[in-house]
Amino acid sequence: MIECAQAETREAAAPMLIAQISDTHVCAEGTPLYGRIDTNAGLAGAVETVNRLKPRPDLVLMSGDLAESGEAAQYAMLRKLLARLELPVHVMPGNHDSRDRLRAAFADHAYLPKEGAFLHYALERGPLRLIALDTQLPGEDGGALCAQRLAWLAAELERDPNHPTVIAMHHPPVPIGVDWLDRSNCANADAFAAVVSRHPQIERILCGHVHRAAQIRFAGTMVATAPSTAYQVALELGHDGEPHLIAGEPPAFLLHRWHGGALVSHVVPVGDFGAPEPYG
Repeated sequence: MIECAQAETREAAAPMLIAQISDTHVCAEGTPLYGRIDTNAGLAGAVETVNRLKPRPDLVLMSGDLAESGEAAQYAMLRKLLARLELPVHVMPGNHDSRDRLRAAFADHAYLPKEGAFLHYALERGPLRLIALDTQLPGEDGGALCAQRLAWLAAELERDPNHPTVIAMHHPPVPIGVDWLDRSNCANADAFAAVVSRHPQIERILCGHVHRAAQIRFAGTMVATAPSTAYQVALELGHDGEPHLIAGEPPAFLLHRWHGGALVSHVVPVGDFGAPEPYG
């Protein structure tokens, strides 16, 4: 019994790094978003930045809105851009994605379900367990977790209650304060909270969708939203009207470090900001 407990303690304390890239909005080659934003260059820069990280992440999680409008040509460009990534990558859909075309484009990714209504899955990759939830409502900006999806989540959490777990979902279940964005977050949040609150092994809920980094308490754990590699939404707290503004901030992603039984998240900007210099 003592040896088993020691082994579990060592596994829980083992380090692990997850790079979360979100809201890439990849377009077909030579087609900038809104005629002016080179989203493909943003993802290419993020891939280069991830490849340079020391230590290397264990995996890359892409938390939705991978393609701008879910077209096959956009997923072909996504695969081309990701071919330079030197790490395992795991994808999931957002509201801009097509489930069928995403599944077809990543048919060689064994973790994705080959059939079924939803593209969600569970991964066991060392000390952290990752559960990816499909919150998409086709044709709508907002997302939801219906009874069928919540039942699947509850069963997955109950199957391994002692394994520290991260839940990834595109739409955040709570508002972040930019009102026009908050209208399209994840519906049925109360039912989701009831499931989450019963499972203290959930270390973090990782989301995309809002194109900003934010953190908030939820159902006994923390929700973290990722910045975008395409563009950042302007921080207009309480703003509920037009126009919806894009901030002149660089592409970025999140780096989650599990170490010593705790998960710490860092924002990593993408771009050439010069070599680090010593203090003084």
